Amino acid sequence: MAKVNKISEISDCWWIPGDPLMKEYHDTEWGIPLHDDRKLFEFMVLDAFQAGLSWKTILYRREGFRKAFDNFDMEKIAVYDEQKVQQLMQDASIIRNQAKIRATITNAQHFISIQKEFGSFDAYIWQFTGGKTLHNHFNTISDIPPRSPQSDAMSKELQKRGFKFVGSTICYAFMQAAGMVNDHLNGCSRNPLKA
Repeated sequence: MAKVNKISEISDCWWIPGDPLMKEYHDTEWGIPLHDDRKLFEFMVLDAFQAGLSWKTILYRREGFRKAFDNFDMEKIAVYDEQKVQQLMQDASIIRNQAKIRATITNAQHFISIQKEFGSFDAYIWQFTGGKTLHNHFNTISDIPPRSPQSDAMSKELQKRGFKFVGSTICYAFMQAAGMVNDHLNGCSRNPLKA
């Protein structure tokens, strides 16, 4: 993929050229404020599995993940047993990483605990951006940070609550996906701030 750095050369963000599935995700999901708990959990799972991999790798297996993980039903995932873990380890439609599979089960349990405490995971997680989208105004790829003070705080708090695979970089990717931050470049046609 050709790297584009000049704002005059882009009409969309840098990571979608020539890939219809990536473009659809960029145009219809990435950076759009999300307040549905099941979808928030889905992004939490997918971003954890992305660690060390490309988003394209995960996106192309998304339907496999949905099927393997009961459409991201955290109540079902929270009670997966060892037999289910081993079954998932044989499923070629997902990333077969045992630590990430086990983390998904653990994270589902803690996700449910947060729902009970705050009424919804949405109410809890959006506190890290003051309940609103943080709009960045980046012109180039190199401007976009891998983490932020907000993702640092989110990571620290989630880890305190027992979540796994929630480092600051993963949390920042989650914030981008859930629209907690708007990192569409200034020249991107999908930037909600574009005149």
